[in-house]
Amino acid sequence: MVVLGGTSAWAQGGRGGVPQPQGQNPNGMHVFIWAGLKSHNVGQHDYPQFLADWSKLLTERGAVVQGSLHMPTAADLEGINVVVIYKGDAGFISDAQKATLDAYVKRGGGIVTMHDSLCGPDPAYFASLVGGAKKHGETNFTLEAPIAYTIADKANPIMKDMTEMTLLDESFFLMTWAKDPAVHVLVNNVVPGTPSAGEHKGEVAPQMWTWEHTVAGGQPSRAFVWMQGHTYANFSNYQIQRTLLRGIAWAGKHPVDELIDYVAPPRPAGRGGRGAGAPGAPAAGPGRAQ
Repeated sequence: MVVLGGTSAWAQGGRGGVPQPQGQNPNGMHVFIWAGLKSHNVGQHDYPQFLADWSKLLTERGAVVQGSLHMPTAADLEGINVVVIYKGDAGFISDAQKATLDAYVKRGGGIVTMHDSLCGPDPAYFASLVGGAKKHGETNFTLEAPIAYTIADKANPIMKDMTEMTLLDESFFLMTWAKDPAVHVLVNNVVPGTPSAGEHKGEVAPQMWTWEHTVAGGQPSRAFVWMQGHTYANFSNYQIQRTLLRGIAWAGKHPVDELIDYVAPPRPAGRGGRGAGAPGAPAAGPGRAQ
């Protein structure tokens, strides 16, 4: 196991002169979570809950996290290593917002998308950010179905904890793909037979991939995409969660296991040198915060 950061030096650094919250890892990768308003039924597409849950999870794993329910501004993106998007139809953005994302990607910023974040009116544009996208308004989804994973690259370090398994979720097809370079597929699915799948039943469709590209005149950029997440509970699946953590670290150009292996440094002693967990400190109990 690796400890990132020292045992002191805990606060006031940050990015772009913005103070870093006390107690966060001063050496952590910087993540911006772009979420959205809740849509769909109970337990589905719970974007605000993802923002709350994964802000906490990533911080506990050593990342420095910011986020919002709106697209990050250019100022928000200063110093950010990776933008994690879990939002319905994130492809619906203005030309000015496209310019902001393009500048971020050109300087080498990473992007991670989950589920229908890569849907919008111009899939060719969004594919230029993450390697593949789907068009809003087309029937290109299965709705709820058993999504059986076939791992396409078992040797990839992102896939270390992933086995072939089946999730109750939703898969997509009829994608618009980047061609030069092409995506690197990690997981495929044979499209299950549902009313919306129609004649696409039985097609092999990528459901998880990485993509590395360089905008002319810019720095190399990475994207990691997971197509599931219709069912919010699947974010808590042990294999899925660890795979996503590795994908986020990889897209942010950090060691792929950084968010898996992180161990927080001992907490600094409080007043009088007796912090929580220090010798002689009061034990936590009912009514006593730790």
